Amino acid sequence: MRAVTWQGRRKVSVDTVPDPIIKEPTDAIIKVTSTNICGSDLHLYEVLGAFMSPGDILGHEAMGVVEETGSAVGDLEVGDRVVIPFNISCGSCFMCDHGLQSQCETTQNRDQGTGAALFGYSKLYGEVAGGQAEYLRVPQAQYTHIKVPDDGPDDRYVYLSDVLPTAWQAVEYAEVPAGGTLVVLGLGPIGAMSCRIAAHRKDCRVIGVDRVTERLDRARPYCAEVVDMRTEDVNVVVADLTEGRGADAVIDAVGMEAHGSPIAEAAQTASGFLPAPVGRLVMKNAGVDRLAALNSAISLVRRGGTISLSGVYGGVADPIDMKTLFDKQIQLRMGQANVKRWAPEILPLLTAEDPLGVESFATHRLPLDAAPGAYETFQKKEDGMVKVVLQP
Repeated sequence: MRAVTWQGRRKVSVDTVPDPIIKEPTDAIIKVTSTNICGSDLHLYEVLGAFMSPGDILGHEAMGVVEETGSAVGDLEVGDRVVIPFNISCGSCFMCDHGLQSQCETTQNRDQGTGAALFGYSKLYGEVAGGQAEYLRVPQAQYTHIKVPDDGPDDRYVYLSDVLPTAWQAVEYAEVPAGGTLVVLGLGPIGAMSCRIAAHRKDCRVIGVDRVTERLDRARPYCAEVVDMRTEDVNVVVADLTEGRGADAVIDAVGMEAHGSPIAEAAQTASGFLPAPVGRLVMKNAGVDRLAALNSAISLVRRGGTISLSGVYGGVADPIDMKTLFDKQIQLRMGQANVKRWAPEILPLLTAEDPLGVESFATHRLPLDAAPGAYETFQKKEDGMVKVVLQP
């Protein structure tokens, strides 16, 4: 089959690799019909390359049709149309029972000290082959799937794999009071969808913040205000809109590679050139993030407010402003999305009426072979690229 593989820092290729096979009774094989490039994939392309091996298959946002099943996959059948959650979970352990599928005890990576295994996401999360391919092996398939109707385009459902539940959880964790103000930092896929979800609920005022014109324009219909960081002081704008108090909640949808952190950027870049074993040790024990977005969130949120982190962070030696967090009595919530927890609430919105605009959410639809160029364009934020759907 053809698949997108990691070959080095800022280098991916489309190669012919062996077809996946059933290895366990709880496995299934799906024929992929749509698969996305996620902003988190860019971390592997850049900062987290030390945890990758040449030939690793990328991608964790896929959907398709079941081609083959093991003997213990429950009611999953050949021919079912399914979306595959990005986290692999069993559905029966303590964590899954508590709606924390991203911490599944069956697939936790205890040797790495990380949560549930993820598709296509490095040695840190199980080194499971990803979904940017013609076929995908799905472990724990008895639970790691979401059945969707046979009608409707893939774009209606494919974002259930990651974007929709991640944004949904970001808004849930923000706990904006009715009539309150929510600031969304970063209007990439997760931030943009968070704006749409919050706007759909119609219970708060949404302020979107970014520095890329196309992203600001896409978010504008779903926001009371958008703020261009290149020309406006976000703190002044938010203070003016909230009687000087600050936002009730802030979603940080940026994460570890934020603009405005030159020292951390230099450190991240330097670690990317180290031999992989050394780079892994550096990232695990001395890694730093670009904290500009988090620091902005701390500044923008009102006293007693909530910061919801959906942007991926990976640093272990970062100087967090604990003094201000404590003094302002800020609640901080974060983590990988628990896809299966939120899917039942999201599915009823995925109708022909399309209240969240999912069917027009992609900015680019490309063949699988176009992935290398798409990664480069996405990483550089060029050509108005915000969300890429690949079709094998």
